[in-house]
Amino acid sequence: MVKKIIDFLAGLPMTIAAGIFLLLDLIPHLIEECGGGTVALPFLPFDPAWITVIISGIPLLYLAIWRILHNPGISKISSALLISIAMFAAIAIGDLFAAGEVAFIMAIGAILEEATTNRAKRGLKKLIGLAPVKGRRLRDGKEEMIPAEEIQQGDILRILPGETIPVDGEIVHGETSVDQSIMTGESLPVDKGLGDTVFCGTINRFGAIDIAATKVGEDSSLQKLIRMVKEAENKQAPMQRIADKCASWLVPVALLIALAAYIATRDIVTAVTVLVVFCPCALVLATPTAIMAAIGQATRQGVIIKSGEALEKMGKVDTIAFDKTGTLTYGRLDVSDILCFDKSVDQRKLLSLAASAEAKSEHPLGKAIVAHAKAKTVPIMESVSFQMTAGRGIYAEVMHRKLLCGSEKFLAEKGVRITGDVQTTLEGLRTQGKASVLIADAEGCIGVIALSDVLRPEAKEMVARLSAIHTRTVLLTGDNRKTADYFAGQVGISQVQAELLPEEKVQNIEKLQAEGHTVCMIGDGVNDAPALKTADVSVAMGSMGSDIAIEAADIALMSDDISKIPYLKRLSNATVRTIKASITLSMCINFAAIVLSLLGLLNPTTGALVHNAGSCFVVLIAALLYDRKFA
Repeated sequence: MVKKIIDFLAGLPMTIAAGIFLLLDLIPHLIEECGGGTVALPFLPFDPAWITVIISGIPLLYLAIWRILHNPGISKISSALLISIAMFAAIAIGDLFAAGEVAFIMAIGAILEEATTNRAKRGLKKLIGLAPVKGRRLRDGKEEMIPAEEIQQGDILRILPGETIPVDGEIVHGETSVDQSIMTGESLPVDKGLGDTVFCGTINRFGAIDIAATKVGEDSSLQKLIRMVKEAENKQAPMQRIADKCASWLVPVALLIALAAYIATRDIVTAVTVLVVFCPCALVLATPTAIMAAIGQATRQGVIIKSGEALEKMGKVDTIAFDKTGTLTYGRLDVSDILCFDKSVDQRKLLSLAASAEAKSEHPLGKAIVAHAKAKTVPIMESVSFQMTAGRGIYAEVMHRKLLCGSEKFLAEKGVRITGDVQTTLEGLRTQGKASVLIADAEGCIGVIALSDVLRPEAKEMVARLSAIHTRTVLLTGDNRKTADYFAGQVGISQVQAELLPEEKVQNIEKLQAEGHTVCMIGDGVNDAPALKTADVSVAMGSMGSDIAIEAADIALMSDDISKIPYLKRLSNATVRTIKASITLSMCINFAAIVLSLLGLLNPTTGALVHNAGSCFVVLIAALLYDRKFA
């Protein structure tokens, strides 16, 4: 109940109300200071600053007491304690405006800081929601649907096309293609056959398979993924306020100076004035205001920054690790090469034959070929006798021509001879990270269509710009080695780790951190979530990336423009410099105000106004960040 009241008083609506009442109290003080005599507001039977003291002072006092009771050691002494002391001292001598002003400024700082540090937690819930809840177990020749938690190691499970695999297992019967993007980020389904391993949470795309459960429950790959995100989340300690870090010496120094002032002057007003001007309100505002301005600046550039801590750490980053699919590339397949082995067939004719044969296929490679044919306005003819062998290829008759489209192994099984020239061509395409679909008729192999993920055009320049500012780049991907090496070579990344599962990405990041590097991870898939959480700071592709990756990351690129990464570093550096400048200015103003107070030139009210001016300067300096050019 008490916490609800405190939260209500500390909320934005009540803080705005506190500011209005403080302004009402300021008007008579300004008239009095200008020689207009004592003025009272006729429509209020009490000093309006009392309302500000109650609204903003009670949460401040609660925070100071809570920290004294619960914080360990020296951290019991906080900026809230110093401001509470100053507030009570001002009340004791009857200067309610000064008491209300220091409490109100502190309330504004708390609201700004909360606005910059709130982090969404929905991503973990979405990840947990991906866990399969049921599986189809085979026992005594019968199928039975059972809860996933009841599946035991060694159970035989049947997975139909389109179903999610409920546990890690090994295929004991059947062939298929499995969408493993949740685990590895691979853009293509992976062909699986007898003896191959499948992972929990991945999707069976085509043929029905039977698997023997090898890892179940908490040992499954998906549950490990969830557990890693949880653990990494717990490692993220909340950012302490700079003022609270300084409070351990601010409080005793302020009290000693105030006591010395009282002993020297025998004037309690001077001592209270010292306490008021010593309050670190500008110090409290320095960080959140600069961060708010920087976040606003970044938002205009299509970059969503979730915390001030992320900005600060981005400036310290010396190593950036990239995922490939959906990050350096668009994460979509497109036809890259159409190569003909039969001189009677040109590229357009080969594409027409392949698209016509694949028109009824549900395989992503077949769909990509058909889409490319449509984009090129190539005629697609009706096929008959369509047959699909899951994970291998298809057979179809087009214009009385019997066609096979599929892998080298599939064509060999159908009796099609693969010549040395064809094998050399295929090997060359593999070294470029491309998937190949061979097309054959009754006479033999007539051509090959290669497909590849599409590299983002800005990727190469972005890597070069990072290198220019002495930032190392690393590729961490679940794709196969040849694909990874090809794309890394295209953009200029020399350090490559391929064929990684989510936990292996985490291990690579932890290894870099152990070597003393500050690491930024950039990714877009569910499989990247643990690595995003483990890295010192992380960036997700907001437009095409998964919700879980976006929630796990500290920063999201809403336009998927990775050229914004160097921009983020420059913005972060400028923000840190602004915070340091604001802190220096606030300390200088406080020091000057203390000297003026000791000389008797300031009283609590005028001291509060000077103190407020320091806070305004800090806000103005931070606001300059908003319109600066960093792109």
